[in-house]
Amino acid sequence: MPEHGSRTTSGSDHPLIRQSRTGEKGTAPATPAAGTLAARRRTGILVTLVLGGLTAVPPLSMDMYLPALPEVTRSLHTSAATAQLTLTACLTGMALGQLVVGPMSDKWGRRRPLLVGLLVYILATAICAFAPTAELLIAFRLLQGLAGAAGIVIARAVVRDLYDGVEMARFFSTLMLISGVAPVVAPLIGGQVLRFTDWHGIFAVLTVVGIALTVLVWRCLPETLAPENRHGGGTVEALRTMKTLLADRVFTGYMIAGGFAFAALFAYISASPFVIQEIYGASPQTFSLLFGVNSVGLIVVGQINGKILVGRVSLDKALAVGLAVIVLAATALLLMTSGVFGHAGLFPVAAGLFVLMSAMGLAMPNTNALALMRTPHAAGSASALLGTSSFLVGAIASPLVGIAGEATAVPMAVVQLVCALAAIGCFLGLCRPWQHSARPNREGTDL
Repeated sequence: MPEHGSRTTSGSDHPLIRQSRTGEKGTAPATPAAGTLAARRRTGILVTLVLGGLTAVPPLSMDMYLPALPEVTRSLHTSAATAQLTLTACLTGMALGQLVVGPMSDKWGRRRPLLVGLLVYILATAICAFAPTAELLIAFRLLQGLAGAAGIVIARAVVRDLYDGVEMARFFSTLMLISGVAPVVAPLIGGQVLRFTDWHGIFAVLTVVGIALTVLVWRCLPETLAPENRHGGGTVEALRTMKTLLADRVFTGYMIAGGFAFAALFAYISASPFVIQEIYGASPQTFSLLFGVNSVGLIVVGQINGKILVGRVSLDKALAVGLAVIVLAATALLLMTSGVFGHAGLFPVAAGLFVLMSAMGLAMPNTNALALMRTPHAAGSASALLGTSSFLVGAIASPLVGIAGEATAVPMAVVQLVCALAAIGCFLGLCRPWQHSARPNREGTDL
């Protein structure tokens, strides 16, 4: 892997940049005064919180809205499948938007495309709050996703600018802790908002969140991509870069495996409001509580990955365990929802969903880290491909979970199992971790 420890930023003396580079091969850490070190730590924590907020945009945009899906169906006089298309539209927009924003950030830096995307996100979300028809809501959810993609792709690119190797995997787990709070609190907030208003109010809250995040980015996030490291080409150059990335079999393997794992997760996100509330009769508040508990499981496992496993266990092994557990959980859910064990109540189904969600704490940060380790030269484009593959596969999975109507959870379990098996197939068939498991990384841990 090419070294890039000498990379600077347009504000090359920014303390976060210098701090993040220390400890890399060929970069000698400075001996700062106590005051300077304290300032660096404060800056690093603040930027970490901003990046966590950016990665929280997708769960906030989707999960806060989940308890309202049945109400949207009734309010707009539409079907459950059409209501789920409002999720699919947002997810599709986030997928396609990353293909545009990622290369833009490699050409113009991280800040400008990010701020433009956030401003459009605010506008689209505000319009969603007043949408009178399902069709108009779907259209502006698509625009909301296109704009929200800027936060996702650029947050990953900034991490790649600042970190490498095991440190990057650890930072992704830290981001999961911060952004993981979003799916915990989002349905809870959504459920409480529905006690005082209707689904329109949820988009009003999201608009305020978008405004607050834009202000934080403007004031607190420095430029992390130096002018000399930017790509001067246009669309043709961006496409050429992506073609080169996709020609890397191992990168593509991690990308697709991560995409299918995300699709299994999104099958749960899309179907769970109807499964928990309509099939098992839970209230929006109970659903929000269960969703929050599952998200806590994801956060805890993500922190175990970042704080305990990374540096001691190879990232490939941790990823393999995560994918295997997802397969087992999806299999159990299929057996329960199809009636093999008789009528399964809410508790065993919720337990299976909890295990599946928790295992994502091993799958998601490690696929991102392992893929981005191979692409120091085009972090924006690589991040765009990672995000686009995940969101596109998730967008396809979303309507499939409701294909048999609202009275059965079998389609959700089938989609989850198929996606989990596909993720393992790509991991083994394309990444072939046994071929590079003996190669040590900078800290002596097998990759």
